[in-house]
Amino acid sequence: MVQDKLLNPIQLLEIDPEKVADEIGSFVVRKLLEMGKTGAVLGLSGGVDSTSTAAILQRAFLRHNQSSEHKLELLGLILPSHTNHSDDETDARSVAESLNIRYECIEIHSLVDAHRHSNPEAFSSQLHLGNMMSRIRANVLSTKAACENKIVAGTGNRDEDFGIGYYTLFGDGAVHLSPIANLPKRLVRQMAAFLGFEALAERTPTAGLEPDQSDFKDLGYSYDLVELVTEGLNQGLSWEELHIHPQVQALINRDLAEYQAEFSKEKFLCSEDLLNDLEKRNRMAKYKMEIIHPPAAPITAFLS
Repeated sequence: MVQDKLLNPIQLLEIDPEKVADEIGSFVVRKLLEMGKTGAVLGLSGGVDSTSTAAILQRAFLRHNQSSEHKLELLGLILPSHTNHSDDETDARSVAESLNIRYECIEIHSLVDAHRHSNPEAFSSQLHLGNMMSRIRANVLSTKAACENKIVAGTGNRDEDFGIGYYTLFGDGAVHLSPIANLPKRLVRQMAAFLGFEALAERTPTAGLEPDQSDFKDLGYSYDLVELVTEGLNQGLSWEELHIHPQVQALINRDLAEYQAEFSKEKFLCSEDLLNDLEKRNRMAKYKMEIIHPPAAPITAFLS
């Protein structure tokens, strides 16, 4: 029985991007109208997740505003710090201007520095400093949203939010709605390309909380692997079976080789260590979702 399960390939989801964009947009508009809000605020980083979210929401708001007196507006906030690459702000501004949305750019370095008195311990740890920066951004976003009677729209994808919990509690996880949280990174890239942002679709993912940070460098494995493991679990495979599944092993070996080639060092000694780390992060993701679980847009328009 186990051997049969290992012979069956893990199936990945596919979408019709237009139908899914419509579905997500309608979900967000409906929620905003139910809450009597004037729109949404989101953080624009120039990355594929925030770009896709902004494009989906602006598309839905423009369509809604054509036939409704209750107008909805999207506000983009660009919140760079000293750890961001200069291209981040440039790309974020380009996205906002391309979508014709109102946006503000607020440098948060002075806000971070102001915490040296209250939280000096955070400045001796890049991890805690990065998480504090994320929470500062969340405070700016939520205060802007409250003052304009808007909601904060999250930009996390399924791999980050549900797969490995790769976000900061009460930071980038502090949102009212999670429009793309049911889409894995691979499909978010497809969505970005469909919405006219092909150049950003393959941008290297980074949280931007540390100098020269990338998600792959930090995690040691790709979002492709997170998606494959998530789908394997959804299709009835156990963690023990995933450890020996040939499809999973092939992707792990690819990630291990690419990490060694890119960074000239090993993040994990073997495939078992890597998958154990992913399993631990998956458990942490479930724990985090028990603490804060914003509603995610339901998606039914997957292609069979």
